[in-house]
Amino acid sequence: MATIERQARTPALANALSAAERGLAVIPLSQTKHPALRSPHHIDQASAEPRCHGECGRFGHGVYDASTDPVRIRELFAAAPWATGYGIACGLPPYHLIGVDLDTKPSTDSAATLRELALRHLFTIPETVVVRTPSGGRHLWLTGPAGVVVPNSAGRLAPGIDIRGAGGYLVGPGSRTDHGVYTIAPGTAHLTPAACPPSLLRLLLPPPRTNRPAPPAPPSAPAPPSASGDHGRGLVQFVLSAHPGQRNTRLFWAACRAYDNGIGPALAAPLAEAAIATGLPEREARATIASAARMTGHRP
Repeated sequence: MATIERQARTPALANALSAAERGLAVIPLSQTKHPALRSPHHIDQASAEPRCHGECGRFGHGVYDASTDPVRIRELFAAAPWATGYGIACGLPPYHLIGVDLDTKPSTDSAATLRELALRHLFTIPETVVVRTPSGGRHLWLTGPAGVVVPNSAGRLAPGIDIRGAGGYLVGPGSRTDHGVYTIAPGTAHLTPAACPPSLLRLLLPPPRTNRPAPPAPPSAPAPPSASGDHGRGLVQFVLSAHPGQRNTRLFWAACRAYDNGIGPALAAPLAEAAIATGLPEREARATIASAARMTGHRP
């Protein structure tokens, strides 16, 4: 590693080469955490032509430029000497990396939310690589099985939790951004990314496509109060359209959103009845809503 650092012209390149030695494919990032190289097709991206993913042979295709080849990495950083960090591509072998991004917001404790999901769905959060973000958040590095495509998502698993999967990237430790430096959490630098627990993996995957129509709301289910408007009706419909395996998670997410927007107490009953209509037991539905109320700082 000392040799790499002496040969590298910038700390960002040195860190990127070190990550590549571990089998992690990397790209240069700017201070804004975006890919440092602009697309060579930025002028004609509005055309109907299929989007290029690097087939043209030029740089500037974001995560599709990612590589573990030190020669190519040096070429990438030479083309972007202003790069102050590097991104690690997710979903690629050998790790098939999955990033769990725990955000920090005054109204949301995403780490506690993840622990609650672990208790509810009976999985253990494994010891793994953890990267601290300048804002105080954390990135958990997990690995997925080969052939399983985990999509990127923002808040779908739970409020404040984003997922970086295939086609996404994580900001690598040592990267410098406008808000500070990303660092490895103490005690995790020696670890390798741990396998994603199967129960958590199921929550991260999109629901299977079926021709089954969404179950209708029960006739007795009261409509969301007028104060909640379209947002409240949208949350109820979001719960009604849940497939088996995602009913609890959708209900929890919708209830958190309702409480965050000040309509939780008024929408609790319609959300519960919508969840029951999808097959969720009444006791579990009401417990989930109560949990969401506590997680967002409200009394159930």
